[in-house]
Amino acid sequence: MAYRTLQATAAVLTLSFSVASANAASMEAQVAEVIDDVISWRRDFHQHAELSNREFRTAKVIAAHLRALDLEVTTGVAKTGVVGLLRGGKPGPVLALRADMDALPVVEKTGLPYASKQRSEYEGREVGVMHACGHDNHMAILMGAAEILAGMRETLPGTIKFVFQPAEEGPPKGEEGGAKLMIEEGVLNNPEVDAIFGLHISQGSEVGTASYRALGFMASAQRFDIHIQGKQTHGARPWAGVDPIVVGAQIVNGLQTIVSRQIDITQHPAVVTVGSFAAGVRNNIVPETATLSGTIRTFDANVRNSIHEKIRLIAERTASAMGAEAKVEIDPGVPVTFNDPALTEQMVPTLKRVYGERGVFESARVTGAEDFSFFQEQVPGFFFFIGARPPELTQAQAIPNHSPFFYVDEAALAPAVQAMTELALDYLRAAAD
Repeated sequence: MAYRTLQATAAVLTLSFSVASANAASMEAQVAEVIDDVISWRRDFHQHAELSNREFRTAKVIAAHLRALDLEVTTGVAKTGVVGLLRGGKPGPVLALRADMDALPVVEKTGLPYASKQRSEYEGREVGVMHACGHDNHMAILMGAAEILAGMRETLPGTIKFVFQPAEEGPPKGEEGGAKLMIEEGVLNNPEVDAIFGLHISQGSEVGTASYRALGFMASAQRFDIHIQGKQTHGARPWAGVDPIVVGAQIVNGLQTIVSRQIDITQHPAVVTVGSFAAGVRNNIVPETATLSGTIRTFDANVRNSIHEKIRLIAERTASAMGAEAKVEIDPGVPVTFNDPALTEQMVPTLKRVYGERGVFESARVTGAEDFSFFQEQVPGFFFFIGARPPELTQAQAIPNHSPFFYVDEAALAPAVQAMTELALDYLRAAAD
């Protein structure tokens, strides 16, 4: 009897393995059918990069593809966002899959044949425009997944919203945009979304790998601006005025002491970076004003509030001590990217099925930020990274996102399309069961 039971169990396991293998082979074949288009879309987006809230051409390309798949398409969401609704043939939950659309004010230096030569205006300055953060890949991946999933609509147990989001890098100053505005305009409603998935590409790990982290994954981020009011004078007589450039330089030095001397970084990782220092128009004039702009990255709300206060104190008191005035502005920014632990535990096996046990690992915390976090404040979310570092590069040689030299190994795209597709299928089927 025991022998027969063992035989039956072995037969069931063999059948399950055969079905799983057949399903995997079928999915790989479907990905193979769309991957040339995915690469083509990605290169097209890369060559025609557009800044935040200005993704007009990008939105048209995406909307046309979703309409060709016979999805219910809404455009103009949060200015230039596109949402495609795929209703499955069976009842089930509503899942959102998100990709960001915008590029950065960066002059590309990759030398790729499809490198961006786009020019635009950013905060009053003419700039180059480049997909230096990989959003071109994210859009193409989601378009490929949409095509595969649309071909399964009759058997899908639920509904999928394909959310193409503008202005992830932050809308221009004085404008609204991004995930927060999409939420305000109802992207998670009608029908109401139960969960949301998103991904990000980088050279942080080798092509053919994926990484994740439950709970706090990516940092909260805020922009700060410090406006310094001095007194203009001739550069030959600096004592006749108050030099805002010197004041600003002292403030920059003072800000460096916040993380290095005032925060316990063994417990609370944090970053304060000044990324812009603007002042003056001529070599022999001490200007009247100077402006510093930077970013704050934290994982803890109390530390975040403490850093905000320290920035204000250092800027205002340093300026006052030197006869100037400083006004500090800190925007609300974005919260921590927080992966729901139960949803993460549920979906990691899918990643391992696609990338293999050794190809999936738990990440350290990332000081980059993502406004995907706004979606995660409303519904359970799972966000993960895909590796795109060419095998010939070592970890030390990895090119960071936002670099003018950033590029990806396009071999990363096929498994990413498969992962996004299988994550959606596994989530819907598990909820339906």
